[in-house]
Amino acid sequence: MTQEKSGNSTQDIDAEIQSGQAGEVDPSDVEALPAIPPEQEIAELAQKLSEMQDNYLRAKAEGENIRRRAAEDIAKAHKFAIESFAEHLVPVTDSLYAALNSEAVEPKAFREGLEITLKQLLTAFEKGRMAEINPAAGDKFDPHLHQAISMVPSEQDPNTVVSVLQRGYSISDRVLRPALVTVSQPK
Repeated sequence: MTQEKSGNSTQDIDAEIQSGQAGEVDPSDVEALPAIPPEQEIAELAQKLSEMQDNYLRAKAEGENIRRRAAEDIAKAHKFAIESFAEHLVPVTDSLYAALNSEAVEPKAFREGLEITLKQLLTAFEKGRMAEINPAAGDKFDPHLHQAISMVPSEQDPNTVVSVLQRGYSISDRVLRPALVTVSQPK
């Protein structure tokens, strides 16, 4: 490992260090390297550290702002999700109040008013993507859409709907309330 140290360049010294063949350092080699004053090097490193800290704090603040905005958006979506559906129900409420305020109405006119109000309500349900679950007699019993209240003897096929006691409702293919039905018994 005896090489002439005074003639080595910086690249040669780096190569020796990386290969593990570096011997003792000759002070003349150190002087041959361009000298950076320690104060200047410390100042440069302090500036880089300051820039990196600033970038880190900015990125952290941006991440927190994104999380906060997302949480606010979710809260608003939950709060106002039903708003459009409620807007469609307001006319139904107006019709019901009008019916209650009317005096001495003959039964036929009262029934017509109720039918019109029911149509308004069903239209509001439709606009809110809410659908009725109203199986017909003879339809196959579906436990995902129907709730059997009782089983009765019937001439129909087993496990078919005999009658609907209460209609069910779904919102966007998700059952809100199953239809209450009676089901035919197996023979």
